[in-house]
Amino acid sequence: MMENHTNDSVLGMLPRGDDYTKNASGHPTKSNPWPRRSSKGPAPYRHAVINVFPMPTPCQQQAHPYNTWGAGQESYAHGNMDGFVKSKSGPVSMGYYDQTLMPFVNSLAATFPVCDRYFSSVMAQTYPNRRFAMAGTALGLLVDKLALGTPPNGSIFESLNAHNISWKNYYSSLPSVLIYSYLFGVPNIRPNLVNISEFFSDAAAGTLPAYSVVDPNFGTQSEEDPQDVQYGDQFMAQVINAVMSSPQWPGTLLVWTYDEGGGYYDHVPPPAAVSPDSVTSVPYHPGAFTRYGFRVPAGIVSPFARPDYVSSVVHDHTSILKLVETKWNLPALTRRDANADNLLDSVDLVNPPAFLTPPTLAAALDPTADDGCQSTGAGTFPPPSAVRKA
Repeated sequence: MMENHTNDSVLGMLPRGDDYTKNASGHPTKSNPWPRRSSKGPAPYRHAVINVFPMPTPCQQQAHPYNTWGAGQESYAHGNMDGFVKSKSGPVSMGYYDQTLMPFVNSLAATFPVCDRYFSSVMAQTYPNRRFAMAGTALGLLVDKLALGTPPNGSIFESLNAHNISWKNYYSSLPSVLIYSYLFGVPNIRPNLVNISEFFSDAAAGTLPAYSVVDPNFGTQSEEDPQDVQYGDQFMAQVINAVMSSPQWPGTLLVWTYDEGGGYYDHVPPPAAVSPDSVTSVPYHPGAFTRYGFRVPAGIVSPFARPDYVSSVVHDHTSILKLVETKWNLPALTRRDANADNLLDSVDLVNPPAFLTPPTLAAALDPTADDGCQSTGAGTFPPPSAVRKA
C-alpha cells in the first residue's frame, strides 16, 4: 500500500480500464475550472480552465495537493468532480505521472488485472484509510491521529492470531504505529514485525507467512509529497519481482494499492458505501463513512490472474479483509468488510494458471538520476500549455 495518489494521477494514461478520455492527438481532455476565487491564487483570466497535464518532474510539491475531508468535499463537488483546482489542492492537483516517469507500475497495470473501481475507504487522510485496511473501520477518525481505544471486533491481525494463521508486517523504516496501537498488550507480537530485508530473504527462501503486509520507507519510497515518485516505483518493482521469483509464487496472490488520493484529480465520482459501524466521526461530519473516498490505483498479481482483465467491480481497502476472511473462513470485523467484494473476480481458480511463468515487466527507472529535482523544485504548476479559456 503506497501513499496519496488517485487512479488518474498514476494510471490515467493507461490504455485500458476507465482512463482519461483522449482527443484525436492522444492528449487527455479532462479538466477543471480555475475560478477567480481560488485558495492557491486567482486564475490568469476569467473563465480559465486547467486541463490535466503530465508532471514536469518526478518530484512533488511540498504539502500540495491537499487531502483533508474539507478539501475532498470541495473537490468532489456533489459528484461533479470539478472542484479540485478551486479547493486547497489547487492547480497541481491536475497533474499526472505517466509511464515515462513511472514505467514499472504502468507495465504492471497493463499486464496483470487492474481494478478501475477500487476506491479509498473514506474521503480522508492516511491513518483513517489504513485503519479500514486493518480493521474495517476508522473508529470515527477522519484525521491522521491515533485513536483512543480499539475496534470492538479487533483487527485482522488479532483474527489471524486467534486461528493460528501466520502473518508478518515487513517494514522499511519503523514498524506500523497502527498495528502497535491495535495490538498493544498482546504478548509476543514482536516477531511479527520485521525489517524489509527479511521480506526479501523470506521470499527467496520460500518462507513467507500466510499473510504479509509490506511497507515502503514512508520518508522516501511511499510517494507522499514532496517525494520523488520514482523511488516508490522502484520499491514496487523490487517487491513484486521478489514475489514472482520466489518458490512460493505458484501459490501467491498479491494486492497492490494506494491508501488515498492525496488531493490529486480523479474523474470518477465515489459511490455510496456501507457504514462500518455507528461511531460518530471526529471531527463531526454527518455521513462521513457512507461514501467511499476517491479512486486509487490497484491491481492483482498472481499466477492465477486473468489475462487482459479489467475489474470494474466496486472495491475498497476492506476488500482485502474480505479476501483474507474468504480464504480462511474468518468472521467479518465490521459491516463494511462483511459487504465488500473479495477481489476474486480478477483470478481464475479453475483453469491452468496463466502466469505460472512470471512475465517480464518494464524496469523501474534509477531514481538517483533525478535527485536534482529535490533541490531545484518540482516544476511549474500549472504549465501554461494546460491553461485555456472555457
